[in-house]
Amino acid sequence: MIDLHTHTTFSDGELIPAELVRRAKVAGYKGVAFTDHADHSNLELILENVLRLARKYSVYADVELLAGVELTHVPPSLIPELVNIAREKGAQIVVVHGETIVEPVARGTNLAAIEARADILAHPGLITPEEVKLAAQNGVALEITTRKGHSLTNGHVFSLAKKFGASLVINNDAHAPGDLVSQELRRKIAFGAGMDEGDYLLAEQNSLSIMRERR
Repeated sequence: MIDLHTHTTFSDGELIPAELVRRAKVAGYKGVAFTDHADHSNLELILENVLRLARKYSVYADVELLAGVELTHVPPSLIPELVNIAREKGAQIVVVHGETIVEPVARGTNLAAIEARADILAHPGLITPEEVKLAAQNGVALEITTRKGHSLTNGHVFSLAKKFGASLVINNDAHAPGDLVSQELRRKIAFGAGMDEGDYLLAEQNSLSIMRERR
């Protein structure tokens, strides 16, 4: 298993990165991306610290690590600029906090993230067919999430991604130890969204490909 969307004490997560990695390892994860919530105010601080840790801990923790950010509640018109800044500052993966139905995310966030070619659009809520088509064209992966609330639209996201050929990944959006779900529960959530075995394995392969490309 690989999780490309997690949070630590550098934003609103409960665990310091070292403990998150250890708990992920014990839970069966082979790769983890640190993607703390970021905007213009804290992006450099996050990356300065997690980049150093990812390089140093990956060898010793026996878990592949990526250092990145999740651009969160950033005004849509500023998302392309911040995606570029994140990459210039060394982010190995850029996630954008999508238009989940359980938070007041600004309309236009999904489209801005896709147009900016972020790596992953997290919990994109009631994403439109046009946006999913563009995500497929731009190589932006859409997230199937195990996180409560955000997961309410997993079925909608999967059905459109399947129809239009958009890439999918499965992530926990982990903020606390209990969010690192087991492989069994991860599969059940995927199947609950409408995936079959082939769809599930493809999503897992997509995560592995991103991890290998970005490390």
